[in-house]
Amino acid sequence: MLTDRVLAGLAETTSPARVLTAREDLLTYASDATALHRCVPEAVVIPRDTEQVARIVKLANEEGFALVPRGAGTGLSAGAVPTTDSVVMLFPSWNRIIEVDPVNHTAWVEPGVITADLHAAVEPYGLFYPPDPGSMRVCTLGGNVAENAGGLRGLKYGVTKDYVMGLEAILPTGEFLALGGKSFKDVAGYNLLDLLVGSEGTLAVFTRILVRLVARPQSTRTILASFDSVGAAGQTVTAILAAGVVPATLEFLDQVTIRAVESFAGLGLPADLAALLLIEVDGRAHAVAEDADAVNRICRQHGAREVRSATDADEAEDLRAARRVSFTALARIGPTTILEDVAVPRSAVATMLVRIQEIAAEHQVQIGVFGHAGDGNLHPTCITDARDAEAIVRTEAALEEIFDAAVTLGGTITGEHGVGLAKRKFLERHTGDPALRFMRQIKAVLDPNQVLNPGKVLGCSTRCEHPPHGHPAYEEALA
Repeated sequence: MLTDRVLAGLAETTSPARVLTAREDLLTYASDATALHRCVPEAVVIPRDTEQVARIVKLANEEGFALVPRGAGTGLSAGAVPTTDSVVMLFPSWNRIIEVDPVNHTAWVEPGVITADLHAAVEPYGLFYPPDPGSMRVCTLGGNVAENAGGLRGLKYGVTKDYVMGLEAILPTGEFLALGGKSFKDVAGYNLLDLLVGSEGTLAVFTRILVRLVARPQSTRTILASFDSVGAAGQTVTAILAAGVVPATLEFLDQVTIRAVESFAGLGLPADLAALLLIEVDGRAHAVAEDADAVNRICRQHGAREVRSATDADEAEDLRAARRVSFTALARIGPTTILEDVAVPRSAVATMLVRIQEIAAEHQVQIGVFGHAGDGNLHPTCITDARDAEAIVRTEAALEEIFDAAVTLGGTITGEHGVGLAKRKFLERHTGDPALRFMRQIKAVLDPNQVLNPGKVLGCSTRCEHPPHGHPAYEEALA
């Protein structure tokens, strides 16, 4: 429980109106987009500028409370879920695109900028910001950097870390840190940018971000291929990449997802399809035409029932809609939808898809699978009911087997969602003890008082743990 002195200190640092303590306000920030993790914070604070962020962090060190930086709350690993005795820090007004530099192909932004807003802002310059998380119309760039967000275009263009050229941040001690800049090459000292990108709010609070932009593609071709087996679709993915074609997008939907999408959006997809591939190639017009022809040919060679190419931008958007609404459509099937992610080598995609189907059957769990098949990042999505304890036990057992299968195939427990609270118990089996110990040592040096987002990714002392079922903070979140 926060003391009156702490609350007074937060109000003095910002203003009374920027410190929220009413129960209805706190409940809003008790969870993120994950389904099974909730905890009511002690307060919410909304700093106005970098100086206030630094003073709040120093106050947390002095008074012994935890801070949870939060963007739009769209994360899928419970990384922004409060822990006990914590204060959530919000940045809703930090939404300025400070500068677009068309010469250096960069943009300075504040952490509260919506990802889709940056896309729109740079297009008039003939530029393009490639990362496109599924929640890009609502998620923020600060959250994207904290989670190292991916997206549909990750196969060709990479993920958020590939576009962060500089950061300004407040460290867990309250010190200001500036890293990077507009120089295309910089190897002076340790690569601290890559340490902070993807650190899930545990090592720094971002206050300004410098992102790299690229030239907007001249041409795009969108293709939808349907298959009668998951294995055939997975083998087609491998064949396309083996042929030297690198699509901007190479997405997969299984039958459970296809049926949900059709019920939700009415796109005219046959109910008996086993799998769909959404493929998009972009670049110079002549190269796009060649790549599209190759994709069509390879799909048909691997038994595609139908290969459909968009004839104009509107039809292309209709085809993309099948993938964009996947999670929304699946969420309508049952009371609780748990969206997970694993990643495997591209050569193992077909094997992993079949293994997920087997695991779902073994545990009697309904699982829809969609995801970025081209880079091996799949999203097994469990349809369950959080009110049914036995169903949750089966769901968690199925997911654990899926994580183990991904690691066995040379993959990872998360390709883009992060570890947060949801996957921290699986981290050691993926990284091994020496790597996990090294990460904990870094955290201990930079954040000796466990101020920033404690308990996430690595775990920490009992004080910082997320409350279990039955704890008053958890039950209040559910009330």
